[in-house]
Amino acid sequence: MIIQLSNNIKEQEQNVLLQKLSDLNIKSNLISTQFKNYIVGIPKVDFDIRSIGNLAGIEDIHRVSDDYKLVSKKWKVNNTVIDLGDNVTIGGDELAIMAGPCSIEGEEQIENTVQHLVKNNIKIMRGGVYKPRSSPYAFRGMGMDGLKLFYKHCSENGIKVITEVMQVSQVEEMLDYVDIFQVGARNSQNFNLLDILGQVDKPVMIKRGMSGTINELLASAEYVFSNGNEKIILCERGIRTYENAYRNTLDLNAIPILKEKSHLPVIVDPSHGIGLRQHVATMALAGVMCGADGIIIETHENPEKAFSDGQQTLYYRQAEKLYQKMRLTKELVEKF
Repeated sequence: MIIQLSNNIKEQEQNVLLQKLSDLNIKSNLISTQFKNYIVGIPKVDFDIRSIGNLAGIEDIHRVSDDYKLVSKKWKVNNTVIDLGDNVTIGGDELAIMAGPCSIEGEEQIENTVQHLVKNNIKIMRGGVYKPRSSPYAFRGMGMDGLKLFYKHCSENGIKVITEVMQVSQVEEMLDYVDIFQVGARNSQNFNLLDILGQVDKPVMIKRGMSGTINELLASAEYVFSNGNEKIILCERGIRTYENAYRNTLDLNAIPILKEKSHLPVIVDPSHGIGLRQHVATMALAGVMCGADGIIIETHENPEKAFSDGQQTLYYRQAEKLYQKMRLTKELVEKF
């Protein structure tokens, strides 16, 4: 059960409501976000919702049986739109395209990528400064020095920054240089990190875990929302299966299911999903056709020399063609 509290609820009214819930043997959790105050109630037995629905201070009340309640579409019919400022949104009418290298490698690379994005009217740049790598000997990112350069050049050109945060201790130092925090697949159930990201007023994109279910992804989003942050984006990036002909199995089924279950925007990552440059565009277009709110891809001036994930990274000329095709595909989807 979710109770939306009125913005002008009085302390006495709130206390009466909490006492009534206690009398009904309903465990109550008070949630305050950037936008609203809620009470998430967990009843132990069935009850008549009308017994509390007419109490003062309540704006609306909803039955939500899912374990993930605040991110469920059962109470919020209208889809969430993330506003990044400067007319950049995720979850609205326009397809959100995020592009950039796997890793931030240096200032010249950042400048070249920014020029490429500006030329193609891409408003969000991806790039890792802290990289989770399977091998301890692989390039693991430029850290805060790289992030500051990344943010400087992007902000000067009206481009928003999305980058991965790896641990709780990084959140505070990254906060002023990030427009979207990315939670990678390996950290999708790092609940301490999700708790902290729920306490900041910046959007958070959560990637599905390598072996994670859809419900587990939604539960991770619930951690962020329940700690006070409603600006959440879900990302399908492929799951690990028995198949080894490609990097991951991009679960396109997840897109309509997530859109059905949740009001949060859904992004598809075909670069990690298939892991093969020659097939990234096909899977990106498939993601758009399935109803994704946005696509995040890896692109580099010379992928063969990229510090990481070059095999799944598009050349600029390939990315440019894909941007055009994705926008046309989005228009086609909107007509039907």
